[in-house]
This record gives sequence, structure tokens and C-alpha cells, in this order.
Amino acid sequence: MIKNNSASGAGIRTLEARDIPAALALSTAAGWNQTAEDWLMLMQLEPEGCFALECEGRLAATTTIVCYGRQLAWIGMVLTHSDFQRRGFARQLVERALTLAETRRIETVKLDATEQGCRLYESLGFRAEHEIQRWSGYSAARVNIEARECFSWKAIEDIDREAFGANRLPLLKMLARRTQPSCHSAGFLFWRRGSRASYIGPCVARTPEAARALLESCLAGGERRWFWDLLQSNVDAVSLATDAGFRLERNLVRMARGAQMPGTSEMIYAAAGFELG
Repeated sequence: MIKNNSASGAGIRTLEARDIPAALALSTAAGWNQTAEDWLMLMQLEPEGCFALECEGRLAATTTIVCYGRQLAWIGMVLTHSDFQRRGFARQLVERALTLAETRRIETVKLDATEQGCRLYESLGFRAEHEIQRWSGYSAARVNIEARECFSWKAIEDIDREAFGANRLPLLKMLARRTQPSCHSAGFLFWRRGSRASYIGPCVARTPEAARALLESCLAGGERRWFWDLLQSNVDAVSLATDAGFRLERNLVRMARGAQMPGTSEMIYAAAGFELG
């Protein structure tokens, strides 16, 4: 159902599969790395949390929110078509996403903000937590390296919850259907293909040595260009990226609204994505 905004002539509704080409055009125009499969995955993860704003019969703006139980929700894909900017559409959609989180009594909402978006999010009650960085690089020549000792989904869920602070097992299982993750007795690494580069993450590990083994296994897979989002505060992750020949591309700010969350950021060697946490 579309909720009309009579002042702007716009209406908000949930995204549908038919919107994917237009949504993909928005993220591509912004220079982002999402694919049609990424948009579909968001809709499958949280059908009620993917919002479209229509104006003049066109998809003018989007916002998504993914809920990880009642503990955490993650806002992403805040995009506005260049023809419809400066009309407050992003604010309307983020407010709609926050309303959904409040209806579900979710304790904390987070997002990764660009410099341009920080002011909007601060006005909505978000506070800065720390810096998150995007790095880019290339695979070395293919070598025979494997991260062994694969373990159970229960073990993956436990170590991920310890690091991330919430249960995102449904997301991890969706990612595992797209590409084969690397596993280790002390961690795991998922990856997926993107529109501009393949994407490393999420990666969680108890030790830098485990993270290095997982990264080497991933980079040995024959893919070429990679994006890697990591927390600046994890100095071991920054060192691994530097050692692998990656270069810093851009900085964002991780922001939160609501309760302080548990979690161990030192164990997070790669994020799942700016739209996923």
C-alpha cells in the first residue's frame, strides 16, 4: 500500500521485485557496488523493511532496514535519484524505517554514514561510534592455500554473535548460497561478487593468524578486484589490508541510535557491507 505525501506528490511503499532494475540504477549511479542479487537478498531478508518512494510515477528514493532479532536493526541503501534530491525524501524513508524498528521494539539501530549523511542521522538521534573504511585491492597469482577445519553453523553463529553482538545467521546462510565461504577453527570469511568488484566480508576471527589464513584462502580463489570494509579501530585488520597490497578508498562513520550493544570489534576483520553491518 502506498502512503501519499500530498505536499510532495510522493508515496511510500515497500520495494518489490519489479523495482530491482530501477533500484539497481540508483545504486549504480551513486557508484556503489550492489548487484541485482544484493537488492533481492535485502528484500528476502526483510520484506517489510525495504522501502520505495515513488514520485511522478518513478522510483525516486529507497531505504532498507534489516532486523537481527530484537537486538539490532541496520539501515542502508539510502538513495535518492538526482532528479528528486533536496525534497526531504531520504528523511521520510529513514523515519519510516525507524518507525518499523520502534514497532518491533528493537533496542539498537545502526548504519554506516557518508560525510554528507551524518547531519541527517544526527538530527534523527544517531551518534557516531567509530570510523569504518573501504579498502580496495587485487588478488595475487592463484596459489593452493586453503583455510581448513570447517565447522558447524552453530559454531559460526556463536563466534559471529560474540563479535557482532546480534544473531545474523539468516544473512550468513543466504551469503553461503552465493559463494563458498572460507572456514577456520578460529573464524570464518564470506565473500560475494559485486557490480564493480568482488566483496570480502563478513570476516570474523579470534586471532590475526586465523584472519590472515582466511584472507589468503579468499584471495587465492582467482577473483580479481576486491572491496574490503573494515573498522579503523581494528589495527590488525588494517595491517592485513596493507600487507595484502590494498589501498584506502573512502571513510564512513558507523553510527548508532538506542542502547549500547555488546560485541567485540577486535574480532571483526571485515564488515558484511555498509547496508548490512
